Amino acid sequence: MLERLWSRAGRDRRRRGEQGERLGGYIYGEIVVLATLVAGAQAYKHGALHIGVLVLVTTVVFWLAHVYADALADSIGKGQHLSWAELREIAGRESSIIEAAVTPVLLVMLAKTGLYSVRTGVWLAFIAGLLVLVTEGFAFARAEKLGRVGTLVIVGANLLMGLLLVFLKLLVSHH
Repeated sequence: MLERLWSRAGRDRRRRGEQGERLGGYIYGEIVVLATLVAGAQAYKHGALHIGVLVLVTTVVFWLAHVYADALADSIGKGQHLSWAELREIAGRESSIIEAAVTPVLLVMLAKTGLYSVRTGVWLAFIAGLLVLVTEGFAFARAEKLGRVGTLVIVGANLLMGLLLVFLKLLVSHH
C-alpha cells in the first residue's frame, strides 16, 4: 500500500513536471511566433505564404535548438549517451513550441486564399497569440492554485509580453 502511494506521488510529480514543461513551451513558442510575425509582416507585407513559412521554420529551428540543448544536458546529467527513445521523449516534451505556431500560421496562411488581407491575417495571428498567452497564464495560475492577485500578475505578465511585441510591430510598421 505504501509503495503504491509513493509510486502515485512520483507519477503525479512527473505528470506535473511534464505539464509545466509543455506550458512553458507554449508560452515560449508563442513569444517566438509573435516576434517572428513582427519581422515577417515588415519584410513581406503582401506575402502571407512567406510570413507563414518564416514563422513555421523559425519555430522549428527553435524547437530543434531546445531538443538539442535538453538532450546534451540530459546526457551529461545521466553520464551516458541518450537512447533514441529518450531523444524522442525530449522531442515530444518540447513539441509544444511548434504547436504554439499552428493557429497563428493557419490564420496568416488563410490570407493566401483571399478570405482576408495579409494585414488582417497577421493581426488575427497576433490576437490568437495573445489569447494563448492569456490562457496559459490562467492555466499556470490554476496549476499553482494562485489567488486572484497572483492570477492577475501572471496573466498580466504574459499579456504584457505579447503586447510589447504588438507595440514593436506597430513601431516597425510605421517606419
